[in-house]
Amino acid sequence: MHPTPSPAPSASAPPVEGSFALSNEELQQMVAETDTGGRKPTGLAARIIIGVALVWSLFQLWIASPLPFSFGVFVLNDTETRSIHLALAIFLAFLAYPAFKKSPRTHIPVTDWILAIAGAFCAGYLYLFYRELATRPGLPTTLDLIAAAGGLALLLEAARRALGLPLVILASLCIAYIFLGSYMPDVIAHRGASLGKAMSHLWITTEGVFGVALGVSTSFIFLFVL
Repeated sequence: MHPTPSPAPSASAPPVEGSFALSNEELQQMVAETDTGGRKPTGLAARIIIGVALVWSLFQLWIASPLPFSFGVFVLNDTETRSIHLALAIFLAFLAYPAFKKSPRTHIPVTDWILAIAGAFCAGYLYLFYRELATRPGLPTTLDLIAAAGGLALLLEAARRALGLPLVILASLCIAYIFLGSYMPDVIAHRGASLGKAMSHLWITTEGVFGVALGVSTSFIFLFVL
C-alpha cells in the first residue's frame, strides 16, 4: 500500500509560530532604509543631500589621485583630510537618518539641520583652525574644548542613528574609562584624566577620533565602497 500523500498547505494558512517571514515590500523597505538612512525628503533638502554626497565622493577621488600634487591645488595633509571626511559624514548622518522611529521621514526638522551644521563645524575644526592649533600643541583654548566636547557628543548621536545603540554604549564605556580610572581594579587602574585633557586628546590630536581608524576610512574604505 502506498501512503496517502498529505494535502499541500493552503496559501491562507497561518504562519508557523516563531517564523519571521517578511513580505517583499518589507524587505525592500529595509534595504532602502539601510541604503538611504530611512528618510525620503523632497525638494531642496533632497538636492542638498545628493549634492553633499556628490561633493564627498569627488573629494575622496581628488585626494586619492595625483592631481592635487600635479596642479599644486588643494593639497591636504592627513589631519586636514580626515577632518573634512568626518565633517561630511556627520552632516549627512543627521540629514539622512531620523532620530527616532516616529521622527518625520518626508522632511528634515530644523533641529536636525542645526545638529548637522554644528557637527560638521566641530568635525571640520581641525581643518578650519589647523594653523592655530599647530602653534599651541597641548594648550587647548576654551573654544577648542567646546568644539571637542560638542563634536564628540554629536559624533555619538550620529553613530546611534546610523549604526545603532550598542556601538554607542561600547564607545561611551571606553570614554568613561578615561575619567574613572582611579575607581577601576588595580590591573586596569590609572589616575584618570581631566575633562580638558581628555577632550584635547580625543578630538584635537590625531590619537583619538582622528586617528588611524579614521585614516583608513578616509584612504581606503570609502573608495572601496564608492
